[in-house]
Amino acid sequence: MDERLERYSELAVRVGANVQPGQEVVIRGLVEHADLVRALTRQSYRAGASYVNVLYDDQHVRRAMIELGPDEALTYSPEWLKTLEHGNAGNARLATSGNPEPELLADLDGERVGRAIALEVTEIRQAHYRENSVNWCGVGSPNAGWAQQVLGEPDVDRLWELVAFCFRLDEPDPVAAWREHLDRLDGRAAALDELEPDAIHYRGLGTDLTVGLLPSAHWGSARFRTAGGIDYVANMPTEEIFTTPDPRRAHGILRSTLPLSYGGQLIRGIELTFEDGRIVEAQAESGADIVRSHLATVENADRLGELALVTKESRVGQTGTLFYNTLFDENATCHIAYGAGLPYAFDGEPDEAMNISKVHVDFMVGGPELEVDAVLADGTEIPLIRNEEWQLAS
Repeated sequence: MDERLERYSELAVRVGANVQPGQEVVIRGLVEHADLVRALTRQSYRAGASYVNVLYDDQHVRRAMIELGPDEALTYSPEWLKTLEHGNAGNARLATSGNPEPELLADLDGERVGRAIALEVTEIRQAHYRENSVNWCGVGSPNAGWAQQVLGEPDVDRLWELVAFCFRLDEPDPVAAWREHLDRLDGRAAALDELEPDAIHYRGLGTDLTVGLLPSAHWGSARFRTAGGIDYVANMPTEEIFTTPDPRRAHGILRSTLPLSYGGQLIRGIELTFEDGRIVEAQAESGADIVRSHLATVENADRLGELALVTKESRVGQTGTLFYNTLFDENATCHIAYGAGLPYAFDGEPDEAMNISKVHVDFMVGGPELEVDAVLADGTEIPLIRNEEWQLAS
């Protein structure tokens, strides 16, 4: 177990965030993720980090704030945290996920849960992403609570086996396997860019949605490069190609196909109706208050910020497991996000056309019955995905 943890952490540090000698590192995780955070710290120093800053979050502290704190506490950004975030430009960043108590906030007011966003800190962090000034990576941290929800029992070792498979740790040379995998995704993205579609059409599983694309955007994988020339992989695992769409052009109905774990609550059966790019109606089987809170209180949350395509070659999808963790579940099947657009997939100035928002919420819309087409400027539709298989030559 210790050896696997170190190999996992080494891959996250050296391939994911790609920590450079002399670089400062910020690691953020829940207190229950301490074993992984410590391993990431060790590997960061082995990679030559000049200093590793560690910030621990506690969900029970967050619950107390949402349940008992004043209204202004929900969006408050403390000065010390803003100072730290401002200083992150040029640093490496690692974050852990894997909720040990997935429904800790389930009995709280969903509207308050949805508004609990440190707005100024979020704005600073998004500026780093737009400027591409931070090499970062998010990874999962198996724990008993997460295993209980995923597997029905607190079998952490079994959850580790699934996570290690998604991370390609079973390959003789995981680093080479990741390079080959990312090359394949980049090939798909290039083929789709070459097609120059005007829109993407989703059809099936309760969805019939057409989303316009931006000529100033492109398709890409999570293989990024900072403005300073550092290559990194933003999320591990990653199985998607994605773009940031035209936030003014979306029409139809979009329905989620997997539950979304967000802010300590589960959102199921999201159904959004779009007209002229904006969400005009939002329903959900559960957790609707969170979605409606975003739409009502966060500017431009009612427009789309990401389209992502995933096929059944996905290591995450091959597990047949619902992880109740967006980092994993969004890489099991196609997903879409409302809110902020992705600067990594946009070639112009962000305020020219890309959606600007302080929230970005991914939810899964894929499955075997979902058909995805590229719509050309003349209206011709070219199949991209059928039966979760990629159709376009790359």
